[in-house]
Amino acid sequence: SFSDSPLLSERKRRDREERLNIVLWKQPLVTLQYFFLETLINLKEWTIKLWHRRSILVSFLLTLAVLTATYYIEGIHQQYVRYMEKKFFWCAYWVGLGILSSVGLGTGLHTFLLYLGPHIASVTLAAYECNSVDFPEPPYPDQIICPDEETTEGSISLWAIISKVRLEACMWGAGTAIGELPPYFMARAARLSGAEPDDEEYQEFEEMLEHAETAQDFASRAKLAVQNLVQKVGFFGILACASIPNPLFDLAGITCGHFLVPFWTFFGATLIGKAVIKMHIQKLFVIITFSKHIVEQMVSLIGAIPSVGPSLQKPFQEYLEAQRIKLHHRADSGVPQGENWLSWMFEKLVIVMVCYFILSIINSMAQSYAKRLQQKMYSEEKTK
Repeated sequence: SFSDSPLLSERKRRDREERLNIVLWKQPLVTLQYFFLETLINLKEWTIKLWHRRSILVSFLLTLAVLTATYYIEGIHQQYVRYMEKKFFWCAYWVGLGILSSVGLGTGLHTFLLYLGPHIASVTLAAYECNSVDFPEPPYPDQIICPDEETTEGSISLWAIISKVRLEACMWGAGTAIGELPPYFMARAARLSGAEPDDEEYQEFEEMLEHAETAQDFASRAKLAVQNLVQKVGFFGILACASIPNPLFDLAGITCGHFLVPFWTFFGATLIGKAVIKMHIQKLFVIITFSKHIVEQMVSLIGAIPSVGPSLQKPFQEYLEAQRIKLHHRADSGVPQGENWLSWMFEKLVIVMVCYFILSIINSMAQSYAKRLQQKMYSEEKTK
């Protein structure tokens, strides 16, 4: 068996390389075929799991029926129903974006840069322009318009802006915490069952444990430091890793699963770290960066760049002026709505990022099906 282990490792390496070549831009027909087959298998597995938990499913459907009846029956409760409906979908939107940001499926969708960051920046710019955060609802949050009441210059505070965007920021942070659960459950299931999952991150973690004492490069030492912090400090170690921007946090989830850290210890520390501490750090950074005087200084610095400065400064000034006019715009004021090339470029960037995320999902599911085929072939060879 020892003589076979190098051959087995070499075969696993070749199989992994073969799977990584199953992408749309190299093998489009095979990738699409495998994607649809993997989708059907997942639907079948989910259906079986739901059937085994049919009592929970029936309870959920009964609760949904009661809520639906409450939603459609007329009465004085409708004002509360509409309020809860609005808050629920608003929170679910940001939780969903947070999950997409950290759940992976190949690359992850950087929803903070694409959605939450711009939203906080828009609220910050509007707060300083309007000297208020009491934007009319509706149209807020779909559109930000200054309130009719006149307010004194400089009456807006940093705390008021933080409070205005706290709900969506914390919901997004909670979503990122939920998205960190798959590595934890994968490693925990592997440890309890004694199996060796063919997952690159988990295999890297196992190799890191084996060669912990001989690690020399910075990346290996950083990963080992995260692993030691989580393993030895426990709750507060996980909290520390989750509270700062940390690309190695997936390793913390794998570590907690591998060493059978209790679920609520892991998830509780991750939730507090990401939805409270880290989220307030990121939120403060965006608010301070887009405060009125910082933005004015940035635009003036752009204009000071030799040769190209004035030509670059002009579109930024036009964009800020258009945003300022938009904040005071009313439906009956007849203000023409133009489009700046900066906003046009950002819209196209969002489209490109979303398309790339969808492609990564297709590639990832196709590679999962290829792994099923390889494991099936390996099992058949073992039984011969």
